[in-house]
Amino acid sequence: MSNQTAPECIITTIGIDLGKNTFHLIGMDARGKIVLRRKVSRGQLLPCLANVPACLIGMEACAGAHHVGRQLAALGHDVRLLPAQYVKPFLEGHKNDYRDAEAIAEAAQRPTMRPVPLKSAEQLDLQALHRVRSRLVGQRTAVVNQIRGFLLECGIPVRKGPAGLREALPSLLAQRTDVLSPRMIHLIEDLAGDWRGLDERIDAITRDITALARQDVGCQRLMGIPGVGVITASAMVAAVGTGAAFAKGRDFAAWLGLVPKQISTGGRTILGGLSKRGNRYLRILFVGGAQVLLQRQRHWDGHGFGRWLQAAGTRLHRNVLAAALANKLARIAWGVLSHENGYDPEFAARTA
Repeated sequence: MSNQTAPECIITTIGIDLGKNTFHLIGMDARGKIVLRRKVSRGQLLPCLANVPACLIGMEACAGAHHVGRQLAALGHDVRLLPAQYVKPFLEGHKNDYRDAEAIAEAAQRPTMRPVPLKSAEQLDLQALHRVRSRLVGQRTAVVNQIRGFLLECGIPVRKGPAGLREALPSLLAQRTDVLSPRMIHLIEDLAGDWRGLDERIDAITRDITALARQDVGCQRLMGIPGVGVITASAMVAAVGTGAAFAKGRDFAAWLGLVPKQISTGGRTILGGLSKRGNRYLRILFVGGAQVLLQRQRHWDGHGFGRWLQAAGTRLHRNVLAAALANKLARIAWGVLSHENGYDPEFAARTA
């Protein structure tokens, strides 16, 4: 297949297999015939597609896809980012870069294919802050557990929770020299220093996230919802923007994996546990917010959905109730973000 298109061939769809330095392009006409097959470097991509009439361009939603997508959209192309798992069924034969690009082009033309919305540079910055903060929180948890494990090896149990360990650690290191060797004391002191350093970095990133959230109208609306704080609100805006990719709140909750997994056949519907698909980080935040609300039963009446929560609490296990409440919070959050209205407890009470 030639690397050049014939003058009479009009490209309507282009599939791009993204790479670190080189991209593979497959172009199709209106009948689905391949009329372009080309390998370009990163620097050659924009000049190459700048001379192509505006068309549909599909790419997998992977690292760097949003940046390239914004550049191609600025040239007038209709850019669609596709989840990789939805592209795979269109792959024919053995895998190579050109066949990957062809599968992307085929998938991009499906009318039922739901693309990933292009993220702005501000969304990517906010998302990067959340990812770094999540990594640091995980490292802090590992340090705390390691300190606790070393103390337990020496026969010193400490009550559950980082607050209890933080409070007891200075006196333990000073008074329990009968079971803690000087080398172990020095090692735990170093780990405690790592703990303090991680606390400082997490606090600094949290302040940056809070400052960005206070400047965003969508985040401010979301923070009016019970159980939704600055971290959850900013993470949602970073992930879905205005929520326009979802037709209704139920779709957003399903994307988060807060709905039962369905295994149905022969007209028989079987519902299992949570599907746990989609954005795991955001799902954990909503479930955590729901668990906090469940611990504050005296405030349920003021949330709008208090009567529903009290009725559900009599028949559901606490973990199932937390998942159901997280689903409701996610649907409310999508409604607030999509319709650009603040949280209304009376409306929540009418629809509960």
